[in-house]
Amino acid sequence: MFKRHSQRDRDMDRLSRSIPKLIEIAKGFGLDFYDMRFEVVPAEVIYTVGAYGMPTRFTHWSFGKAFHRMKLAYDYNLSRIYELVINSDPCYAFLLEGNIPVQNELVVAHVLAHADFFKNNAAFAGTSRFMVESMASSAERIRGYELEYGREKVERFLDAALAIQEHVDYHANTVKDAMPAEPKVQPDSPYEDLFALDQWAAMPVERGKGDLAGDDAKEQGEERPKTPLRPEKDILLFIMKHSPYLADWQRDILSVIRDEMLYFWPQIRTKIMNEGWATFFHLRIMREMPLSEADAWEFAKMHAGVIQPSKVSLNPYYVGLKIFEAIEKRWGEDGRRKIFEIRELETDQSFLRNYLTKELVEALDLYLYKKVGNQWQVVEKQWEAVRDGLVAQLTNGGFPTVYVADADYKRAGELLLHHAHEGVDLDIPYLEKTLPHIYLLWGKTVHLGTVTEGRKIVYSYDGEKTSRNFQ
Repeated sequence: MFKRHSQRDRDMDRLSRSIPKLIEIAKGFGLDFYDMRFEVVPAEVIYTVGAYGMPTRFTHWSFGKAFHRMKLAYDYNLSRIYELVINSDPCYAFLLEGNIPVQNELVVAHVLAHADFFKNNAAFAGTSRFMVESMASSAERIRGYELEYGREKVERFLDAALAIQEHVDYHANTVKDAMPAEPKVQPDSPYEDLFALDQWAAMPVERGKGDLAGDDAKEQGEERPKTPLRPEKDILLFIMKHSPYLADWQRDILSVIRDEMLYFWPQIRTKIMNEGWATFFHLRIMREMPLSEADAWEFAKMHAGVIQPSKVSLNPYYVGLKIFEAIEKRWGEDGRRKIFEIRELETDQSFLRNYLTKELVEALDLYLYKKVGNQWQVVEKQWEAVRDGLVAQLTNGGFPTVYVADADYKRAGELLLHHAHEGVDLDIPYLEKTLPHIYLLWGKTVHLGTVTEGRKIVYSYDGEKTSRNFQ
């Protein structure tokens, strides 16, 4: 008797034929990517990878929380992960088992452009292409620490490390060498202008005559060297090197968290460009595919959903797509060459600064808004102000810039951090929850200077309570 093929078998047969065709079309458009590995997986797998950020990573309660939130939204048909692609060599992409073939074909076209972006954009040049294997190795080491020191103790330390994971310097390469005994002069920081303009830059640090250089220096009244000599933005690296209370396994965990954040950071810096690039090319690749009327309708519906504008946030798929299309049209015969040049050299900040024109701001109906009293109100629609406001929001990936000002504040080994205030106050409840985590990493009182409602204020946590001191 003849064996009947299930619908899933037929769908898989179609994908096995269409994926090579999609790759051929993508390469015909000039896209350049590492070898691709596609896998069709059930929702539980794709949402696990989405929650953890990678197929293999250390365990932490926050990842489980993210999984349940995303899976619940999927189960109630509130949202769905359509694309999941890993920046690696080879490049891994996961397709959702519940999708119909044309939906997964659109996802394939989309992730092929992502893979091209990962390989060729300058922001990704320093990222490891073997992070899947590296994360698996790190996860195994951390599991070993849980067995040796106790899961509760390790998870508490992970809580502290993850609380400040965004505070790295993405201009620096990952450091794995031994920690130096003495601080070294750092090269000129790309944030030097920001530090110079910071309201805390002129704040006198409480220093005195010390004996870090030896008894002779103490007798001669010389001022001891300041650590760090320059403002240090990479708080994770600084604590990893200089905290006097960390064990080797704790320094290793900080190194893992930092390496992984440096891997993810280029994606934070290029979200609009990356999604716009992928949307630009999935549209053109799919137009070259022989689609039935039903598939063409499904493709159009799915694409329209992807680029649906939002009234409360910036849709990176939509805004990025429209900017790339405007650039291609503006540069005429050289338009395609120009967008490939931009794909290679720019990040979101320069992309918006250089190519978000008056016509685009008006066509996309972009504006700035903020909360006034209990109401959210549009506060700016003038195109240059809107462009500059959006660019400013992307500074440091949208995270506040905080740097180490003094590692021996008040000559007591206390840690002084400064917030480079740029017109937006810190979330004070979040700040007060974060300081105890930094205290756990540093081992002594932690201070953070910022500006709240126009007034300078220093928040301090001494291991028991948080205090405030207005300057």
